[in-house]
Amino acid sequence: MDMKPDKPTDRELIERTLAGDTTCFETLFDRYRRQLYASILGKCGEQDAGDIIQETYVKAYFNLPRYNPEYTFGQWIYTIARNLFIDFARRKRSAGNTVSIDGENGDGINPPCDTLNPEERIISRQRGRMLDNLMSELPPRYRTMIELRFIGEYSYDEIAEKLGMPIGTVKTRIHRAREKLCALITARKLL
Repeated sequence: MDMKPDKPTDRELIERTLAGDTTCFETLFDRYRRQLYASILGKCGEQDAGDIIQETYVKAYFNLPRYNPEYTFGQWIYTIARNLFIDFARRKRSAGNTVSIDGENGDGINPPCDTLNPEERIISRQRGRMLDNLMSELPPRYRTMIELRFIGEYSYDEIAEKLGMPIGTVKTRIHRAREKLCALITARKLL
């Protein structure tokens, strides 16, 4: 009689991802994607929720060496999504719109420690180089958007002003740039 192997635990998937198994992180993230999306969608629109979840995916992948196993992966990934939503809400508020950051799942979660050990620093540098290589493959207009938004941490309004573009164009290009970057990561089997 054939027995199906149990699904790997979050910890096993994390270890495999850190060891170079490129498919494990996607499996791990998929376990939480719906809950994260539903949580964020309850606070903003579909487009914004989708953008925040995409950002969460990329940010979690490149920061996985910093994951602190004292927290469940669910707590850690939720904290990343929540912090990205808070940044989004701040940008909306500064633009004159208000968005509630209160949520039934967001209270009481402490962010994990940000200190890297030497091994994690090496892995982080390697991932940084991989990201730089992927960024070099993006068309310049998308690379600029990623650099300004995620490295320079400019708001949409600041990018629009800096580049002399309408805010809608900036949002569209950032969304497309994220999609292209995620497609490159997936095509290279980095996730």
